[in-house]
Amino acid sequence: MLPQLTTLTYLAWQDWTVFFLILALTAGVAVYGNIRLKKGGNKALDYLLMGRRLTLPLFVATLVATWYGGIFGVNEITFNYGIYNFVTQGVFWYAAYIIFALFIANKVAAYQSVTLPDLAGRMFGPKAAKTAAIFTFFYITPIAYALSLGMFLNMVFGISILQGMILGTLFSCLYSVWGGFKSVVFSDVVQFTVMCLAVLLVALFSVHTFGGWSFLKANLPPGHFTLTGGNGIMNTLIWGFIALSALIDPSFYQRCFAAESPAVVKKGVLISTFIWFCFDLCTTAGSLYARALLPDAQPGEAYFFYAIQLLPTGLKGLFVAGILAIILSTLNSFLFIASNTLSFDLLRSRFKNVVLSNRISLFAVGALAVVGAAVFKGSFKEIWLTLGSYFSACLLVPILMGYLFPGRMTDNAFVTASLTSAAGMTLWRFLPVFLCHAQSDFGRGLSGAAQTLDPFYIGLLTGLAVIFIYCLGNYAKPVKRITYR
Repeated sequence: MLPQLTTLTYLAWQDWTVFFLILALTAGVAVYGNIRLKKGGNKALDYLLMGRRLTLPLFVATLVATWYGGIFGVNEITFNYGIYNFVTQGVFWYAAYIIFALFIANKVAAYQSVTLPDLAGRMFGPKAAKTAAIFTFFYITPIAYALSLGMFLNMVFGISILQGMILGTLFSCLYSVWGGFKSVVFSDVVQFTVMCLAVLLVALFSVHTFGGWSFLKANLPPGHFTLTGGNGIMNTLIWGFIALSALIDPSFYQRCFAAESPAVVKKGVLISTFIWFCFDLCTTAGSLYARALLPDAQPGEAYFFYAIQLLPTGLKGLFVAGILAIILSTLNSFLFIASNTLSFDLLRSRFKNVVLSNRISLFAVGALAVVGAAVFKGSFKEIWLTLGSYFSACLLVPILMGYLFPGRMTDNAFVTASLTSAAGMTLWRFLPVFLCHAQSDFGRGLSGAAQTLDPFYIGLLTGLAVIFIYCLGNYAKPVKRITYR
């Protein structure tokens, strides 16, 4: 069994050379892309969506790279619950990706929108756009990824996690503000390659060094090989509903709006799904080996320290660069999308210069992400469950209604369904606090139910009820098309 590590200062000069060469290559490719890709006629569209010129290779690279910034959170779930991670963070999401590619991609392209709230506005009206923007903003603010970067810098350089979050997020803001979406996309090309190589190497060296399935079965708790990992069925299924947020995920939509054609979107999502499947196999396997060999390590850090000890000199530097690439690719993208939402969807009427307001918004979003990580006390699971639950429960059904039954739902109905869902979730979440001293059997029973049934289900059912009631009262009465913007 490998001893646990507490510092990375022992890395050889070859590792640091590889690490900094990859960083330099990433910056160089971003600069090259900005110079080579000429600006279009619309400055704002060029900055926000690369002038809608995203080709298939670039689409796949940036989409795949954007999806894995919470690598330490995924490692933490695998360390604690085993293959439950592959089910909840993998299988459920693959189903959503395929649904998106086959049934939604073409519909998204038809609206020629700039952001997800912009799309909601074109579907339903200006109130829906503002409502969707508020939920999108808090969902896409990169709290988990600022935390991941803080943890990474803490493990590599020994600074505190808070200092790491502040310095790392500031660097990411400065990097993203320079070239807009083009900088994000072209840097993702290098980051995509490095991150895939890094996790593949860990998986291959693990099997070669310690053996395969039989080793894991002998050194891991039996619960790590169950689909629920010891969690309840309802708590497992909630991840399936959260995975459906991929059908309305802002980072997905940004790539779709930027793609040069609907065919690029459809092919790109299907190719990306296969790559995600392979990537998840590697990260889950590596985290299981880390759990087997470093059982007393911190769950979120075990995979990182395990890989550093496992890999030979030179490849350690590649792995460290790969982990940084995983985090930065998502942090950059989410910072950029959240700033788009703030500047384009929420404050556009107050600032005529969209590009300038977007650049200022980037730093505001970065500060909010650092504060948010402190509010959630560094728990990846709580960050994803809370923000993902509100976003999915409040926006998923109304937006899907817009696809399935265009023109049937009014602006006010969208807002009512979304806000009622949020209110229902919040009330249910705090119900045990209100009823903690309840004396009646009904009060105690209701308090117990609130602790058992996740607020997500209440929010989803509340929104569905509002939409159902509205549809009953307005059946066969298509609403007048609202011109938005």
